[in-house]
Amino acid sequence: MSKVQGDWIAQPAVQAVCSVLQTAGYQVYFVGGCVRNSLLKMPVSDLDLTTDAPPDIVLALYEQVGMKTIPTGIEHGTVTVVQDGIPFEITTFRQDVETDGRHAKIAFSTSINDDARRRDFTMNALYACATGEILDPLGGLGDLWSRRVRFIDDPDARIKEDYLRILRFFRFFAWYGDPDQGIDADGLAGCAANIDGLSGLSQERITAEILKLLAAPNPCQSCAAMAKSSVLGTVLPQSDPKALFVLTLAEDSFGIVPDAIRRLAALGVNTETSALRLSKSDRRRLNLYYTEIQPTLSAMALGYYHGQSAATDIVLLRSAYFETPVDASDITALIRGAEAKLPVSAADLMPEYQGKALGAALARCEELWIESDLTLSREALLGRL
Repeated sequence: MSKVQGDWIAQPAVQAVCSVLQTAGYQVYFVGGCVRNSLLKMPVSDLDLTTDAPPDIVLALYEQVGMKTIPTGIEHGTVTVVQDGIPFEITTFRQDVETDGRHAKIAFSTSINDDARRRDFTMNALYACATGEILDPLGGLGDLWSRRVRFIDDPDARIKEDYLRILRFFRFFAWYGDPDQGIDADGLAGCAANIDGLSGLSQERITAEILKLLAAPNPCQSCAAMAKSSVLGTVLPQSDPKALFVLTLAEDSFGIVPDAIRRLAALGVNTETSALRLSKSDRRRLNLYYTEIQPTLSAMALGYYHGQSAATDIVLLRSAYFETPVDASDITALIRGAEAKLPVSAADLMPEYQGKALGAALARCEELWIESDLTLSREALLGRL
């Protein structure tokens, strides 16, 4: 019998939380990502549990033993329990009664099979008890081991329950799918047939899924399938995955960690053409990339003006856009620029220069210094003003 792997399940907090429901005579299982990732020996973050106990009973049982409880989404059956600083989301078994593609009217259930069938992919309908043994009501374990991302039962029906599952399908393939086996044909057809449903999703939900997808080690095959099925153009108009392939190869070559915003820029997304809900810092990054993508500043100057991280991104993106290999000397140069410090300070220019004239003189010193490949001394720079 398969068992969950990982130290997390043996933690006292985990066992204590499970014990409360078990002692009261209820079923309790870990479900979803923590089970899936443990089996694949991948990092586990969120610890989600499911139970046949009604949510009001769940709330009462944990309050009785003094554990912190938060009625996070109690109307939908979810209570958050915090033990030893670890949050556990505990949701009552449920089934969908009615859906509109965004929200579902649910009914609580005492059947784990009902709970499993309302989930999206077979690999997400895996359950583990407190001792680690796996329950697999829908045969998802075989799909997990073969790295096959497959909708539960009919893809069309699952997608119509929540159109965000279209994007989740591609995101999950990027993270968990077998690239040699390829993307599931039935799932892909279901996504293409329901593409109109994406228009009803909030940009916040779309943004979150896109960024998670692009953070995968290699999202290229998923993005290509999204483009072919018109999903990519629907959520990211005017995007093109061609440069993403080149960028990903360059990242691999230089051992550079994947970054979703860098890859978003490779798709051709910028703040003028995209409705994605990005943070201010991410928007600033995209604007910088959009401004510097044309090779005007040298790699060394990019490092000096923008720092090593941003300069590296720009050098990689230039390579991707113009389909030219990244020169290792450019990486060396941008690091040198990022570490360099102008040998002239404002104090050196005062009191001769004041106000705007002082700023202009400093800028001119920077310009001269960069033109000299950072070789001009303080005295030489002051002599050229």
